[in-house]
Amino acid sequence: MSAAGTPIPPIDFATAQASGRRVTPAGPRLSGPEMAEIVAGLQAAAEASVGPVAEVTRLGADAPGPMLVVDRANWVDANCAMVSRLLAEAGGGVGPRPAGLTGRLEAHANGVQLGGAMAFLATRVLGQYLPFAAEPALLIVAPNVAAVERALGVDRPDFRLWVCLHEQTHRLQFARAPWLRDYLVRATGQLLSAPQTFAPQALLRGGSLVDAVTSPEQRGTFDRISGVMALLEGYADVMMDRVGPDVVPTVAEIRRRFERRRSRGGLYAALNRLIGMDLKLAQYRDGAAFCTAVIGRVGVDGLNAVYEGPGLLPSLDEIHDPQRWVARVHG
Repeated sequence: MSAAGTPIPPIDFATAQASGRRVTPAGPRLSGPEMAEIVAGLQAAAEASVGPVAEVTRLGADAPGPMLVVDRANWVDANCAMVSRLLAEAGGGVGPRPAGLTGRLEAHANGVQLGGAMAFLATRVLGQYLPFAAEPALLIVAPNVAAVERALGVDRPDFRLWVCLHEQTHRLQFARAPWLRDYLVRATGQLLSAPQTFAPQALLRGGSLVDAVTSPEQRGTFDRISGVMALLEGYADVMMDRVGPDVVPTVAEIRRRFERRRSRGGLYAALNRLIGMDLKLAQYRDGAAFCTAVIGRVGVDGLNAVYEGPGLLPSLDEIHDPQRWVARVHG
């Protein structure tokens, strides 16, 4: 049950993990020496990213948790465990094992669906910071980095460091604002406690999966979470480029090629819209525009006021109108 007593569909997370692992493709074919080289290179890049990110963000460099290079299957494991923990903390819970054959079958079916979603995402995520895990950790997904750096034809050591700069920024954001984790957990609980809905006609009108599964009561909370995520992702995107060519010599070329890949159309864009990934891409774009505009008015230290408390976070409306946030916070 959620905080308001709304039933949350049961999920068998062991099934999600097993099914996700089973259907996740391994990734590009790499020889033993090639795999060893990319793992060592990413481990070095993760360590090398700490200092430059601390310098450009002015957030400090003291962040807990390991920095790990993983494969896709291990990413699925980590995210299934984190989602289970997040739901439990948010009030949705996973509860006792459902009683009866019908309950067990429902939990199993939901686990299979979650595993399939995890398997799909496991092929696309380059890196991720896990703030809701039992032990927060930074993950870099080696086969995905290998695939993208090959596809883009970029300088490989530069690209690996560039990816690590983004995820390292997330690590420092949560270290600077330890309250942020619980804030997002509570917001997730509010999202779960609102009446559940499913409106498949939204998909027929060209909407996303998010449009189909969020009710009017959920939309306000969803927008609040979206504003925070836009801030976090946009901030990281801006800071990974602000590190500059002294640290990543080919940063401009990497950004140009990466954005061209991100903005692909056709079937790729349609799939992104269907699964809600277009909203994630919008978070990067809108959040980066917000951060750039605020830095232009009040500098990095002025922007970092967002980490001082929940009342200083930008709303989704302020993300789209940075001057409103600057006027509210800095007068």
